[in-house]
Amino acid sequence: MTLTQLRYLVALADHRHFGKAADSCAISQPTLSAQLRKLEQELSATLIERGTSIGLTPIGEAVVARARGILSESDEIISIARRGEEPLAGPRRIGIIPTVCPYLLPWALPALKAAFPRLDLICREAMTHEVLHAIRARELDWGIIAEDPVDPALSALALFREPFFAALPHGHALAVEAKITQAHLNNEKMLVLSEGHCLRDQALSLFTAGTRGGDDIRATSLETLRGLVTAGHGLTLIPAMARRESDSGLELRPLDPPASRSLYLVSRRTDPRREEAKAFAKTLRDTAPEVVLPL
Repeated sequence: MTLTQLRYLVALADHRHFGKAADSCAISQPTLSAQLRKLEQELSATLIERGTSIGLTPIGEAVVARARGILSESDEIISIARRGEEPLAGPRRIGIIPTVCPYLLPWALPALKAAFPRLDLICREAMTHEVLHAIRARELDWGIIAEDPVDPALSALALFREPFFAALPHGHALAVEAKITQAHLNNEKMLVLSEGHCLRDQALSLFTAGTRGGDDIRATSLETLRGLVTAGHGLTLIPAMARRESDSGLELRPLDPPASRSLYLVSRRTDPRREEAKAFAKTLRDTAPEVVLPL
């Protein structure tokens, strides 16, 4: 049994497709299939359910769960060995929540590449609970979320605060206001994201629940909310990084009193690469756009 075979098995578990798993490992499908057959022979166990759809047997699921930890430890050993040569060299797997990912990556990736030329950042967009679960399971190294996790197994580094703005349709009566108060929001139909998004809970905390509207829409992205507001279906809150210099059809106004969310870089508390996480977080703080504020 080799680390390479375990990587192939984990890739198959992630993709549930031999061709896609092989592509992710940069090998041919016959090579991947042959290595996984060899692994099953060495273990004297059937790990994969082969049929019209690909799945794992109960033994296969148990092996994959342990393999993820082994592979993570292996990557950390390599990182420790390289640390003396160059910080943040090699692959790092990071999960970012959907209301942050598309607005953070355009400026963060060039900044990180300039600071750490050999960093290979592998990004996954996922909900907060999915990011935290993947970090605990060693499927991800780090995560960027909009809350400080209360978990003794995890550690969080503060990044910055991101102010909220009220988004109004063009020509709305409140557009004459320089700032939007909670009283204003309580008298309007407010659109929020579907359940599971932390931004939904943060938005609901700023106005009376009884004024919420659009529950039948089940919006899953800020872009959907932006379109609904533009079409006159209500108001919503937009985080600062999601603002656009030219936002046709929308009027954005600051809140009074100001409201914001805090972003954190989360990792396992036992991760030996704590200094690398600190350097990563510092680069994000130092290069963040002016629209965000220090924590």
